[in-house]
Amino acid sequence: MNKIDPNKLPRHIAIIMDGNGRWAKSHTFGRITGHKQGAKAVRVVVTACRKIGIDVLTLYAFSMENWFRPKEEVLSLMNLLKEYLEKEEDEMMEQGIRLTAVGKLDSLDKKVLEQLHNTMKKTSKNTKMVLNLALSYGGREEIAMAARHILMDGLSGKIKPGDINEQTVEQYLYTKDLPDPDLLIRTGGEWRISNFLLYQMAYTEFYFTKTLWPDFGEEELLEAITQFQRRERRFGRISEQLR
Repeated sequence: MNKIDPNKLPRHIAIIMDGNGRWAKSHTFGRITGHKQGAKAVRVVVTACRKIGIDVLTLYAFSMENWFRPKEEVLSLMNLLKEYLEKEEDEMMEQGIRLTAVGKLDSLDKKVLEQLHNTMKKTSKNTKMVLNLALSYGGREEIAMAARHILMDGLSGKIKPGDINEQTVEQYLYTKDLPDPDLLIRTGGEWRISNFLLYQMAYTEFYFTKTLWPDFGEEELLEAITQFQRRERRFGRISEQLR
């Protein structure tokens, strides 16, 4: 913690939690056990972000492509999500964490969706940190959805073509009420963003690690933030302009 500059914290951290299955295989467990261990890592990282002072934490919990996994695994993931929300609801209230979610939420299991809405409603007035879950989420689908809604509003006369700019598009995204991610962390050793927050990551700093998600904890989270703080974020400018 003494390496972290509290004045240069990333406001929004996004995480692709990869490696549960490989962790399970390396320990000769089934994939479901890997996901259960991954859920424990979620609790550790959420608690650490709240302690450090991160404003927003977005977790890529279930992609649209994940629906193509074996039916048994998908069902287990939905059950784990419901259990996580039930178990962590009181902790979110105690820590002042507000839960939000982005994605095609209506495609979730009915009981999971009901629990998700209940937890979001219960925590809606919390102000210490936002925990944002990307569920049944795809970046390309989000952009296509935004385009559809802009077109519909254009046809109804609510918006004119000349009014459409970057700020307009942002207001039609799932994340319209959230700042863009400053830091993306991907565990598991892969070097791609897997259709995650494609529009929002124009100037996000990336941190890739070979650590599998169940083994990722506060220490490496701090290392990722330390590396973020060493970087010079120019946003198209040159160093002299920033000084």
